[in-house]
Amino acid sequence: MGIVCQVCMHHCNLESGQFGLCRARKNQGGAVVCANYGRITSLALDPIEKKPLRMFYPGKMILSVGSYGCNLRCAFCQNYQISMTGGDVADFTYLSPAELAAKAAAARNRGNIGVAFTYNEPLVGWEYVRDTAKLVRAEGMKNVLVTNGTARLEVLEEILPYIDAMNIDLKGFREEYYRELGGDLQVVKEFIARSFVDCHVELTTLIVPGKNDSASDMENEARWIASISNEIPLHITRFFPRYRMLNAQATAVEEVYRLAETTRKYLKNVFVGNCW
Repeated sequence: MGIVCQVCMHHCNLESGQFGLCRARKNQGGAVVCANYGRITSLALDPIEKKPLRMFYPGKMILSVGSYGCNLRCAFCQNYQISMTGGDVADFTYLSPAELAAKAAAARNRGNIGVAFTYNEPLVGWEYVRDTAKLVRAEGMKNVLVTNGTARLEVLEEILPYIDAMNIDLKGFREEYYRELGGDLQVVKEFIARSFVDCHVELTTLIVPGKNDSASDMENEARWIASISNEIPLHITRFFPRYRMLNAQATAVEEVYRLAETTRKYLKNVFVGNCW
């Protein structure tokens, strides 16, 4: 008999030994376990602005860590080598929560303020985020989560007490677009609204030509964000061909700036990205 994973909106029904769509969670002995726990594929000391966070400790560095797996299927994923693969393919090194927290503390003298869980979707392995974040907080350091925001609120409540800042992808503002990516807009909206109550939140929307680049969509998105707070920072970023969209055109720079102006009618802190 299968068991249903409760982490996200997919509710994968997993037979014994079977992995979920995310490739990171597995039915092991009748329980859904975090199979990518501590399996680190990427580790780098980054400027915090790369997360991107512009209004949370600007000018500081943060130790950024990723594993493998994701519960969305974005055709433009820039980290598809790790997000769209599993442990049978990914090249990983094991780091316990204590080992990662120690590495973060050791990097203080290089300007590090903590740990950012990023690169793949961290919440498909939320147990590792929770366990590590507790230890990072005990070191007097900060925790940052870079996420697509598609986890259920019960999962969010497990980690929220230990997370200081988030950048959440708001990939568009139409349900049909989210379905195309394998997601659920309402789940993301609820995740954003709850996170904002107890955490510094910044949002990112990647503008993909012909997909989510209408002025009306962006206006609706900005109006909704402002209904929570018009001070929430929004990053509007330029798409470049990646993964399964290598034949697509990059977003026109002027289009990114035009949509940014649209959102500034409602939001105080709008930033553009990738427009070099």
